[in-house]
Amino acid sequence: MTLSSLPVVIIGAGPVGLAAAAHLLARGIEPLVLEAGDDVAANVRRWSHVRVFSPWKYNIDATAKALLQANGWQAPDDEHFPTGAELIEAYLEPLAKAPAIANARRLGARVRTISRERRDRMKDEGREETPFVVRYEQHGQEHDVLARAVIDASGTFETPNPVGAAGVPAIGERAAVDQIWYGIPDVLAAHRDRYAGKRVLVIGGGHSAFNALVDLAQLQADTASTPIHWAIRKASLASVAGGGENDQLKERGALGLKVAQLVAAGRIVLHTGFQLDRLTKSADGLTAWHGDAALPPVDEIIGATGFRPDLHMLDELRLSLDAGTQSPLALGPLIDPNLHSCGTVRPHGAVELQHPEPGFYIVGMKSYGRAPTFLMLTGYEQVRSVAAAIDGDHEAARRVELVLPETGVCNTAPRGDGPSSLKAACSPPGGATASTQGDCAPKTSSCCR
Repeated sequence: MTLSSLPVVIIGAGPVGLAAAAHLLARGIEPLVLEAGDDVAANVRRWSHVRVFSPWKYNIDATAKALLQANGWQAPDDEHFPTGAELIEAYLEPLAKAPAIANARRLGARVRTISRERRDRMKDEGREETPFVVRYEQHGQEHDVLARAVIDASGTFETPNPVGAAGVPAIGERAAVDQIWYGIPDVLAAHRDRYAGKRVLVIGGGHSAFNALVDLAQLQADTASTPIHWAIRKASLASVAGGGENDQLKERGALGLKVAQLVAAGRIVLHTGFQLDRLTKSADGLTAWHGDAALPPVDEIIGATGFRPDLHMLDELRLSLDAGTQSPLALGPLIDPNLHSCGTVRPHGAVELQHPEPGFYIVGMKSYGRAPTFLMLTGYEQVRSVAAAIDGDHEAARRVELVLPETGVCNTAPRGDGPSSLKAACSPPGGATASTQGDCAPKTSSCCR
């Protein structure tokens, strides 16, 4: 057995994981896709009710498209904006059922650990020539599989950030977990009864919060009038509401404008500069505190504060992570939200994603660590480059093949808090091209929300 005769294990059968399989197959490399869920795109199914900000032309990997078309697949309308459910039905399920990929995936296979064969992270000798051992659990049984390389595309959706401002659960948050939804609930359908007629507080300043707020406002209009409270850490609405009419991802821009209009109309009560320290329960409801200042009591909280990577299964690998973002070290400064907005993040690939553990790569949402921006096309470019690197095609791995839309999402000084101020939001200098990437939105939904 030689190292090159082993498969490349891909963890996660979401959009980026399946694209990675397509790129490996195109290079004649055997993939093995391990998906923890009972079906492909398990995380996407959890936000299937949400419409993505980018049209189909930005959501389909070119190599995956070629594989699909070879099996008679018809591409959806380039300009249509799909929901998560449409993304699964029209693209991800057909891709997963393509014979070459269907034969290379295992469902209900949750990866528990990754290491080197008979070598813990302390052992140096022969490490690079030693296969990876990927241990996964399926149907209650543990299995080991050897791999020449490993691509971790498992995402971050299972590890949401707490709503506490310090990065740890606020005092009382764990005790109130039954009244907190992390992410974007299906307010208008599956979870309608949970929120109808209830007092709700949304915490978070990104587009996940926007989606929840717009749905709550519609529910409010359809049922008894109930207060919608919204708490953000920023000092003003304009600093979080996006590019408005200047945003080339028009669905995202329209969403920001709609939320601003709802605030201006008094249908959403906005609380700026709010840092959650503790939650208390009483007969009046659940109360959020910032120091000695309390928000009005509510019945439910929606925590739209982003996600973080789960790194536990990687304990025996040699990783090099940025201290702040928890992304690969070379990628951290390129995506740090303290430094970047308005299209200043460059496309990147295997070079920026590499770790001291040769042959191991984190891609997709998880590669961004805690950084709150990600675009699906960015993930496709990542796996194109990583597949080339695994194949030894270093020229292709270094090459940039990504062109992105201008974003219009900025963190510039606001001119005001109303909708009109959003129309003046900036766009990237010179536009976002193959050398610059626009911000997307918090990675709560499809890699491009």
